[in-house]
Amino acid sequence: MRGVITVILAGGKGTRLEPLTRDRAKPAVPFGGLYRIIDFTLSNCINSGLRRVLVLTQYKSRSLDRHIRYGWNFLSSEMGDAVEVLPPQQRIDETWYQGTADAIYQNIYSLERENVDQVMILAGDHIYKMDYGRMIRAHRERGADATVGCIPVPLADVRHFGIMQTAADDRVVNFVEKPKTADPMPGDPHHALGSMGIYVFNAQLLFEQLCRDAAAPGSAHDFGKNIIPHMIEAGQKVFAHRFRDENRKAIPYWRDVGTLDAYYQANMDLISVEPVLNLYDANWPIRTQQPQLPPAKFVFTGEGAPGHARRGEALDSIVCAGSIVSGGHVRRSILSPRTRVNSYAVVEDSLLLEGVDVGRYCRVRRAIIDKEVKLPPYTVLGYDPEFDRRRGFVVTEQGVVIVAKNEPPETFQAPNPLPN
Repeated sequence: MRGVITVILAGGKGTRLEPLTRDRAKPAVPFGGLYRIIDFTLSNCINSGLRRVLVLTQYKSRSLDRHIRYGWNFLSSEMGDAVEVLPPQQRIDETWYQGTADAIYQNIYSLERENVDQVMILAGDHIYKMDYGRMIRAHRERGADATVGCIPVPLADVRHFGIMQTAADDRVVNFVEKPKTADPMPGDPHHALGSMGIYVFNAQLLFEQLCRDAAAPGSAHDFGKNIIPHMIEAGQKVFAHRFRDENRKAIPYWRDVGTLDAYYQANMDLISVEPVLNLYDANWPIRTQQPQLPPAKFVFTGEGAPGHARRGEALDSIVCAGSIVSGGHVRRSILSPRTRVNSYAVVEDSLLLEGVDVGRYCRVRRAIIDKEVKLPPYTVLGYDPEFDRRRGFVVTEQGVVIVAKNEPPETFQAPNPLPN
């Protein structure tokens, strides 16, 4: 789609996902075994015909930079197409990005050089499928100055979203960022209309708004708090665009995996017989970096002492390339590339990131284990939340235990007695 440049904001700290974000930005957190969170936004861009993409990074960006360099380098720069990472350049001042609008403002020089009609702004930390082309076409047909992507939000959750009211023609007449309460949508007493953090702006008007906001005293330099409300008050044409799901399921799928429990549940949803997020739809593929690895392997077929069956098997699970289930049992879990589950170990309801090695006789339940962690034999995780906390592991409100990278071996001492 010509005349548009896309900007993905990928510089957030993701503090609610720690320890998974200790060494990586939130958009770079692995998801679904093979992917990174940002792959969904990038795939939406490619599937929508948007092939000129700038990714604005900031905190802990090395992993994200590497992933985009190796996994998203297939576009032809000779044709003007590319996914390009833009780190903070401090071209305007010496501060980090102060808000979403400030992130764009500090890169205004790069955007002006593109000479485009519209700028599309996206967040890089949500899981969903959306044709952005529909939104851009609606923006142009309405003669809009700005268009905001939106979804119905339960009234109990409005404090997490920008909430808007619209006229009959979907023109936005009021926008409040993260209010404590909000009026319901017409005809739906249980939901309000919430912003997805997706915007289309006419380029020249956007640049004018960013320069005005940069000079405004007391501004948070944020699209939801400042730019959009000011445009509405000034009488400019701001329209809402309702989310249309490309996931082809009965219930629209959009997830903010901003907490560890939300992240865990979104991953576990994928192993259902009929998962709510369809990763197998050839009409809307999700692209990523594909490692050059051999197929997954399952070995041993039942040998072992009485009561200790040695069978390599995975049931109701996702097992990625390069993984070996060597006489262990895997149930309702996701094994990322190059994971290994050794003999007599049991892994249940868990997410193992790349390179995890589960030792013999381990018991792992309702756990997220970060990359390259090696569990010594007889390690027990997820059976006793208080014991897991005493060992220094994060345990979520819903009882999921998180194992960070580089945990020392002595951390994994087993309780006494071992669980059945």
